[in-house]
Amino acid sequence: MSDLYAVFGNPIAHSKSPAIHTAFAAATGQDLIYEARLAPVDGFAAAIAAFVAAGGKGANVTVPFKEDAFRLATRLSERAARAGAVNTLAFAGSDIVGDNTDGAGLVRDITVNLGCALAGKRILLLGAGGASRGVIAPLLAEGPAALAIANRTAEKAAALAAAFADVAPVEGGDFGRYAGRSFDVVINATSASLAGDSLPLPSGLFAAGSLAYDMMYGKGETPFLCLAREQGAAHRADGLGMLVEQAAEAFLVWRGVRPATGALLAELRAGLAG
Repeated sequence: MSDLYAVFGNPIAHSKSPAIHTAFAAATGQDLIYEARLAPVDGFAAAIAAFVAAGGKGANVTVPFKEDAFRLATRLSERAARAGAVNTLAFAGSDIVGDNTDGAGLVRDITVNLGCALAGKRILLLGAGGASRGVIAPLLAEGPAALAIANRTAEKAAALAAAFADVAPVEGGDFGRYAGRSFDVVINATSASLAGDSLPLPSGLFAAGSLAYDMMYGKGETPFLCLAREQGAAHRADGLGMLVEQAAEAFLVWRGVRPATGALLAELRAGLAG
């Protein structure tokens, strides 16, 4: 029988994960089935238990269950423990092993797919929620010159920055704190683009040759990327590459092989443009 995997979320019908992992399996000769499963908002643990009982080998976890998955895990990878959230589960006997591949996916998309080295760069991370927390340690591991967090609530940004002070100095504050300063890489980890909202960014944030990166993606330019273009960001990218790269990282966790991503990413990109 084929090994069983799934992505759990609510909602979940829009998920590209089944198509991505099915393509990965075909490309690497792995015998598996990958499904999208809707879990009740208050029934994530029960949904996972039923999946494991049915022979499930591993699962991806998306909104709104990443913190539920963190609490459910009996063992955590170092990066999941740092992130305080889990997006990848592996079931080994009675153990539920939690991992977080979001940061690795983001860094690989920026450094490999986009060809933008992060070492020595000034990075500004927009938002102080779970999406930001999950990528800070991987970003710091690249050796940037500085990493700052901007959030509507200054206290939340400062608290998140303090949580990583043992790794490297991280600055946190509200958007206005960064007026008059410029950055080489500006990453939007807020949900503003999902709602079609703009962010109150001060002018001049984007240094010459800078990259504006939105973790969200969709047809056309997100509001953040539109604003970045208007403010002079030289390079702009959405989060489709991060989605594919974090999936490849999860596939590696489960199967011990990391699939190539270039052709699939190009195919998905063409699908969005069509």
